[in-house]
Amino acid sequence: MTTPARILVYGVYGAGKSTLAQRLAERLDLPWCPVDDLLWQPGWVEVPVDEQRRRIEAVCRRDRWILDGAYHGWRDVVLARADLVVGLDYPRRLSFWRLLRRTARRLVSGEEICNGNRESLRSVVSRDSVLVWHVAAFGRARRRMRAWHADPAGPPVLLFRDPAALDRWVADLPASTAGRSGRATLDGV
Repeated sequence: MTTPARILVYGVYGAGKSTLAQRLAERLDLPWCPVDDLLWQPGWVEVPVDEQRRRIEAVCRRDRWILDGAYHGWRDVVLARADLVVGLDYPRRLSFWRLLRRTARRLVSGEEICNGNRESLRSVVSRDSVLVWHVAAFGRARRRMRAWHADPAGPPVLLFRDPAALDRWVADLPASTAGRSGRATLDGV
């Protein structure tokens, strides 16, 4: 396989999509466009879906990118342009444990997630908690990744069922020497 220039990293909440997207951006010298930056305004106000779609279309028109998610209102846009989908198809216990650990770390540290937004105890125990989202979305995300993997009409899909296999794959990728990679500037998006 030639080195992909447009990569979608997909998985359930807490699987490690953003972490992997950042690693791939650095390894392959590709711009990473964090999806949360495109979907959430300050105060956890969701960007309207039609505006989300416009922003994602602008990213996907570029020749090179990595996105760390694809959601209902615009998933088709990303899949139509992706050279590769990397699916993090980890067991529920692993992704939920990672999510729980990350959420606790963010609560303690006050780490910014996107656009000034942070985890709060109130958000973690609410009905809209990312922990609740994980439980509700896990099966759908897994079925979706596996369906994409089985569909010869879509982009190639690599499914990883454990982090060690993913680490081996990343280590075997050609390393870029350009060193420009990282978080993409989202100006104009």
